[in-house]
Amino acid sequence: MNINNPTARQSQPAPRFVPALNENAGSPTSATPTLPATDADLLDVYSHTISATVQRVASSVVNIRVISGERGQGSGSGFIIARDGFILTNSHVVQGARELEVTLHDARVYPAQLIGTDPETDLAVIRIDAPDLQHARLADSSRIRIGQIAVAIGSPYGFQQTVTAGIVSALGRSMRAESGRLMDDIIQTDAALNPGNSGGPLLNSAGEVIGVNTAVILPAQGICFAIASNTAQFVAAWLIKEQRIRRSSIGVAGQNVPLHPRVVRFHRLPTDRGVLVAEIEPGSPAALAGLRTGDTLIGFKGHAIATIDDLHKRLVAAEIGVPSPLMILRGTEKLFLMVVPRELPPPQPRPRAGRN
Repeated sequence: MNINNPTARQSQPAPRFVPALNENAGSPTSATPTLPATDADLLDVYSHTISATVQRVASSVVNIRVISGERGQGSGSGFIIARDGFILTNSHVVQGARELEVTLHDARVYPAQLIGTDPETDLAVIRIDAPDLQHARLADSSRIRIGQIAVAIGSPYGFQQTVTAGIVSALGRSMRAESGRLMDDIIQTDAALNPGNSGGPLLNSAGEVIGVNTAVILPAQGICFAIASNTAQFVAAWLIKEQRIRRSSIGVAGQNVPLHPRVVRFHRLPTDRGVLVAEIEPGSPAALAGLRTGDTLIGFKGHAIATIDDLHKRLVAAEIGVPSPLMILRGTEKLFLMVVPRELPPPQPRPRAGRN
């Protein structure tokens, strides 16, 4: 090319780029990326991405029907996580169910067995005995990014294999389970969810599960929530192995309270709030450690305890039977007690009317 010829320079086409719709796309290749010529072309690419995502996972998504249970009949969604028939769904979908029925994508219907539930994370595992099952893959939810494509599949209002699409709106949200325990690492999305979507998968553009759809804020639009896939994978593994999740307890009931600024400054405390002990279970680890009603919990194993939720987060299965220092305030005095958490007993089922 003649660099002194301005006409030759002007004839060179400007480089054009296209944003990647797949968050798992690799590094750019030597080929020049091509920008869709029109908005219609761009929409075609988006539509193809959604369609391809659905095709990869649709055969793994099921409809779950509660035939009889404490709450009467109901339905929800779920998805197959193993070829031997294990299905992941929400705890509130199958809670109190005495008889479950699963409908596959090809209209096959099978009775289902409840394997285990964890109301603290609103997750449950059921199982069917069926051949030729396709399972969904769970993605690493720690790699999710705000703004990436999110696709939800489920059975809202009983309409099976319904697809909605949007984006990941926010990460790291918290919400309350029906048990009252705080659930962390919740994904917020604007992919439309309705009653019946509960338990269905939230997917990335590679067709991998990044979350389990669980709740919506009814007065709002475009504010929906899903339990992160890393949490779901951990809980499902334990439910399949032991039918429940093990947690520890020290046997106290309390309430969140502010601490006096002078006490915070004097003891150089890392937080200005704590948990006031309102009740201690007789014979509990807290009672054996010497904790008294009126004490304020402010630390556990070197971690600040500002709320009851902070304490719940620390009382995991690994703490069962392990002596741990508990930092408290008794009046204005800071004390350390050694407590040995015990296993939290599973919730007792409520009495059921009718046949079992």
